[in-house]
Amino acid sequence: MTISTTIDRPAARFRQIRVERLVRRLLQIALVVLALLFLTAFLIVPLVAVFYEALRDGVGAYLESLQEPDAWAAIKLTLLVASIAVPLNLMFGVVASWAIAKFEFVGKSVLTTLIDLPFAVSPVISGLIYVLLFGLHGWFGPWLIEHNIQIIFAVPGIVLATMFVTFPFVARELIPLMAAQGTEEEQAAISLGASGWKTFWLVTLPNIKWGLLYGVILCNARAMGEFGAVSVVSGHIRGQTNTMPLHVEVLYNEYNFVAAFAVGSLLALLALVTLAAKSFIEWNQRRSRTSHETITGEGQ
Repeated sequence: MTISTTIDRPAARFRQIRVERLVRRLLQIALVVLALLFLTAFLIVPLVAVFYEALRDGVGAYLESLQEPDAWAAIKLTLLVASIAVPLNLMFGVVASWAIAKFEFVGKSVLTTLIDLPFAVSPVISGLIYVLLFGLHGWFGPWLIEHNIQIIFAVPGIVLATMFVTFPFVARELIPLMAAQGTEEEQAAISLGASGWKTFWLVTLPNIKWGLLYGVILCNARAMGEFGAVSVVSGHIRGQTNTMPLHVEVLYNEYNFVAAFAVGSLLALLALVTLAAKSFIEWNQRRSRTSHETITGEGQ
C-alpha cells in the first residue's frame, strides 16, 4: 500500500503538470486568435475596404480622381503644411528636449507641462482658439485686417493649427531618451575643448538619431492626417484651404465615394508607410541597445 501510494504521487503530479501546460497553451492560442480577430475586424477589413472602394471603378477612375484639380490642390496643400510644420516642430523638439534633459532652470516643470498641452486639449478647441485670436472679430483681427494679413481661412492658420497639435511628438520622444543618457559624454567633449555646436553634432545627435527619426515620423503622420483643428481654421474653401482629410469629407458628403476613397487611400498608404518606418526604427533601437549591452558586458 505504501509503495503503491509513493509511486502514484509522482505520476499524479506529472499528469497535473501536463494538464496545467495544456491549459496555458490553450489560453495562449485563444488570446492570439482573439487578438487576430480583433485586428482583422477593426484594422485589416477597413483598410481593405478603403482600397477596394477606391479601385471599384478601375485604375483609370482611381487615377482620374487623384488628378482632379481640387484633389490635387488638397494634396499639394497637405504636403506644403507638413513641410513647414514638421521641420519647425523638429527644431523646437530638439531644443526643448536638450534644455529639459540636460539643464536645470526655473520653469522647467512648466515647460514640460506645456509640451503635453496638445494631448489634453481637443483639436477642435485649439482651432477655435486661433479663430478667437486671429479671426475677423478676434483679439488681433482688426490689426491684421489693417495690415492686409490673413491668417484664419488661409494657409498660415492651417500651419499654426497643425503645429499646435503636432509639436509634442518630437519632444516627447527625445526627453526621456536624453535624460536616460545623462550628460557625461557632453561634459567630456566640452572638457576636451569642443564647442557647444560640435558637442551637439558629434556627441548628442548620434545618440538620439533613432528617437529623433521616430518622433519626426509620428509628427509627419499626424500633420498630414489632422482633421479637427484644421477644419475649424480652414474655412473649407474648395481648391484653396482643403487639406486631404477635409477633401475626403467633402467628396463623401457629395456621394462621390470612389473619389473620396481614392484620396483616403493615400492617407491609408501614409499610415502603412509610417507603421513600417516605426517598426524599422524600433528594430534598429533594439539592435543598437543589444550591441551596446554586449560591448559593455565584454568590457566588464
